[in-house]
Amino acid sequence: MNYTREDLLPRISHLQQCLSVDKRPIGLFLGAGCPMSIQDENRCPLIPDIAGISKLVREQLQQCAEHRNLWGKVDGNLKKDGNCNPTVEDFLSHVRALEAVVGNDKVRGLSAQQLQTLDSAVCNLIHRTVNKKLPSDQTPYHSVSLWAHATQRKFPIEIFTTNYDLLLEQALEKSRVPYFDGFSGVLRPLFDPLLLEGDLPPWTRLWKLHGSINWYQNESREVFRGTVREDGPRRVIHPSHLKYQESRRMPYLAMVDRFRSFLKSPTAVLILCGYSFRDDHINETIIQGLQHTQTAVAFALMFGQLGGYDNAVNLATNQPNLNVFARNGGIIGGRRVEWLERDSESLPADTGSAVTWEQTASTDGQTKYKAEFKLGDFAVFGKFLQEIVGNVRSISVENYRDAL
Repeated sequence: MNYTREDLLPRISHLQQCLSVDKRPIGLFLGAGCPMSIQDENRCPLIPDIAGISKLVREQLQQCAEHRNLWGKVDGNLKKDGNCNPTVEDFLSHVRALEAVVGNDKVRGLSAQQLQTLDSAVCNLIHRTVNKKLPSDQTPYHSVSLWAHATQRKFPIEIFTTNYDLLLEQALEKSRVPYFDGFSGVLRPLFDPLLLEGDLPPWTRLWKLHGSINWYQNESREVFRGTVREDGPRRVIHPSHLKYQESRRMPYLAMVDRFRSFLKSPTAVLILCGYSFRDDHINETIIQGLQHTQTAVAFALMFGQLGGYDNAVNLATNQPNLNVFARNGGIIGGRRVEWLERDSESLPADTGSAVTWEQTASTDGQTKYKAEFKLGDFAVFGKFLQEIVGNVRSISVENYRDAL
């Protein structure tokens, strides 16, 4: 693919401006890569990526003879279907697809009771794996919370995530940021899709597209948020968009509708971090929204080199208002670019946390420095938001002094 040289600094400045203004709808989309930027006491990712979660769930299922046997059957089915390295999301999607048609018989060697046993066991193991506490009050999640609450806005911040964990909730509540997540009530908050269609409170909004480890379904098929024992109601975790039981997929469809609605907002800005564009249904929702509203814009902040994100590159090449920023280059306005080098004389004194400069081989006796984009690391993105909060507060103080 042909590419051009692009100066990264104006792009960073534009991104900073988009995150600073208070008159545009702004949304954050936080994917599975975000919790990996936080380390536990053993200097390991606080929560692994989907491959890591899949490995841990598989190992724990092997410890129970019944679960090991059932897992083997499903694993065999997936391999027959051409999926030789299934993730836990593939596993749950397959189980729930069979649950939808099994009735009182068996399907692919599994009964309804066996499928329900597997579904519950996997969800409980996911809960054990991702139910972690933030190690301090200085994490990127806290930076997101402070940024969301830093200034009065015409449009509330909307945070979308496919993660099941409770890290965002911990940070928002620790920072005393009021937020709305689609549930109403105090003793046992219930999910109410009608609330999502009306006027919402002017709080930060948290939309968990794939459900959460603290969502459950009761005997009346209502979805509620709370804490129950593992052998209680079934957890509502949606690893896919399969059309299984209507009541269980209802929150998923309502959350995705909120995502679509946001993208249809004129001048909407969506920032994606920690998302590798491996979910075809989410990708489709993003592209359809950007096609519907050409004045909306999305910035995908990628952790590694551009060559490692074929899905993102292909989508952005055909959708000009989807911009992809990777460490060594990006896709901007449908064009592939590489970040422009600078010489020592034109090297800026301070570019904050967003960019680092790597020295390259000298040409014609002059040392060159190549820009490296760093905001695909959620930890660095958190620092970037802190810088924006500091700037916003400084401007507010100056405006106050001018008014005296």
